[in-house]
Amino acid sequence: MTISPIDLSEYRVDVQRAKQGVRLSDWPTKAGDKEKRDETEQETAELQNQLSEWQEKLYAEGQQSLLLILQARDAGGKDSTVKHVLAGVNPQGIIVTSFKVPSDIEQKHDFLWRVHPHAPATGMMAVFNRSHYEEVLVTRVHGQVSGGQAQHHFAHIRAFEALLHDKGTRILKVYLHISPEEQKERLLERVQKPEKHWKFNIGDLDERAHWKDYTRYYQEMMEATSTDIAPWYVIPADQKWYRDRLISQLLVDTLAEMNPQFPAGDFDPSQVVIDDTDSD
Repeated sequence: MTISPIDLSEYRVDVQRAKQGVRLSDWPTKAGDKEKRDETEQETAELQNQLSEWQEKLYAEGQQSLLLILQARDAGGKDSTVKHVLAGVNPQGIIVTSFKVPSDIEQKHDFLWRVHPHAPATGMMAVFNRSHYEEVLVTRVHGQVSGGQAQHHFAHIRAFEALLHDKGTRILKVYLHISPEEQKERLLERVQKPEKHWKFNIGDLDERAHWKDYTRYYQEMMEATSTDIAPWYVIPADQKWYRDRLISQLLVDTLAEMNPQFPAGDFDPSQVVIDDTDSD
């Protein structure tokens, strides 16, 4: 089918926009046309086919890598994005890492120590479900990291991502942008449906009370860490089906720019003869 491309630049926090100041209220949390949902979901399915094809080339080529970083508020849809957008890729070529509260051992090291081993090797895709950015978000909300310390962390993050980029890793940083009303609905669903009880954490309600603080620190984070090599994308995420459409295109467009290719064989196919064999 023919896919109508969406201009993703309107969701990108480029360097110029970051310098002018980031306001999350400038981006919508809903952007999809409900009347075109079926068509949009068909386009998403086609994009996922393309994603699978590009990922196979990336894996076979073994020269480049792709890192997708997903950040969001509680119930923002990180798990759902991984489940639906990346369902068709070859599991041999992708690693998904969820970063929880740092362990005692991790806290004895610098904040990037636990992250770096999970960066993608050449030929691989990696997804960070939460990431090193937690160190400049939840820690700031709860007063564990000061503004001055955060500035040092931002500098280390920019250097870390530059290092990955220099090694051949493309970095996509996505903030899943949901409204407080949508978060409330999702949290209520987790309370009301027994099959979703396992996803509910009473602590999420405490974090919800800090909505304005998280907004402030997300904005500062994007201003400080949106770079030419790794800009942030603010993706409207109230509508899961439209979120999936945008992120699928973002991945496909990025891989198309990287343009991995199947490597040439080191043999002459015309000279290869495979004899018949007796199965007995």
